[in-house]
Amino acid sequence: MTPFGALMHDSPFSRSKTRKAPRERKPRQDREHAEAVALMKAVKLHEARWPALRWLFAVPNGGARNKIVAAKLKAEGVKPGVPDYIWPQRSAPYIGLALELKAKVGRVDPAQREWLAGLEAQGWRCVVAYGWEEALAAIREYCEGLPG
Repeated sequence: MTPFGALMHDSPFSRSKTRKAPRERKPRQDREHAEAVALMKAVKLHEARWPALRWLFAVPNGGARNKIVAAKLKAEGVKPGVPDYIWPQRSAPYIGLALELKAKVGRVDPAQREWLAGLEAQGWRCVVAYGWEEALAAIREYCEGLPG
């Protein structure tokens, strides 16, 4: 070992010392993904009672992407703030349901607020749900107004 190496070994910056590992936190995307998967599993279970639920779909707007994919999606018309779920199903007095699903500690950004307000002005029922349970409750409530 060189004298320099010996000095580095005893340095407070050397990697040989054991450190307490930082608490691992799930990234926001992972938390929202888990909520979205749980929601769609629950929705699938309700399709027998409300067959129109088959028209509920997710908008793949969010997520971390590399710059090339992001540029392609933007060129194709992807817009920031579009709600996570769209259900183009009339349920008086609304023409459809737009649902923004957040992790239980998520927050709505300005672009999302703008989209929700715009859709609401056009006659859509717009909901921000914190967690899949709130989202499912909003969907079930909307289903109660379905015809027949």
